[in-house]
Amino acid sequence: MANATVYLKCDRNVECQKEDVFLKDVGSLQCTDQQILAKCKAIKIHHFAKEEQAEGGKTGGSGKKPWTGGAHQQRSVVSVLKIIALMEEACPGITVQSVGEADVVLERVKVPKYKGAKLWCKTALVCLVSFFGTGFTIIAFHNDVGINDVFTEIYRIAMGAEPGGLNVLEVAYSLGLALGIIVFFNHIGGRRITKDPTPIEVSMRNYEEDVNKALVDTAGREGKEVDA
Repeated sequence: MANATVYLKCDRNVECQKEDVFLKDVGSLQCTDQQILAKCKAIKIHHFAKEEQAEGGKTGGSGKKPWTGGAHQQRSVVSVLKIIALMEEACPGITVQSVGEADVVLERVKVPKYKGAKLWCKTALVCLVSFFGTGFTIIAFHNDVGINDVFTEIYRIAMGAEPGGLNVLEVAYSLGLALGIIVFFNHIGGRRITKDPTPIEVSMRNYEEDVNKALVDTAGREGKEVDA
């Protein structure tokens, strides 16, 4: 084992559904010695205690209080230095090369096995809020800029008469607005127009990175990070 090198690539955020978190759950490992590789993957790096899940605030197996998000979600920050120390303890003499993140945010999430009526009601509520909220925003924006007066003036200049009810300009604008939204968000139903990530996906990834960074900084500042 003295000449064996293990390459470790940890993810920044890992969702766990079990109490015990093993090294294979938080990243990828590579080593020419398959015996060492299998032994490293089986290393337990964290344990979410049952008391944390039930009460959401007691100290876990690491002796430090994790962040809690209710009875169904917990968070804990583990340093890669701690993981490397556990690997060297399990396999003395190995050399560990970390090529991933410096800290791992472990998130315990309880996922329901079956999708019940409550989940479908939440989905329907989000869809309704998004639909009517977006429609109200568009109407309010058009009212602020006076889009009806603009259309009336353009129609008067182009046709030399007053518009009478719905005209081709308003229909073309409505169709163009819908088409522009589809092209911008790069999404039609369950299909993409191009292979590029949608603006919503980019915003969600940026938000996730900011949250993870804040969790790591807070853990280090409050001394709650599981470190070597």
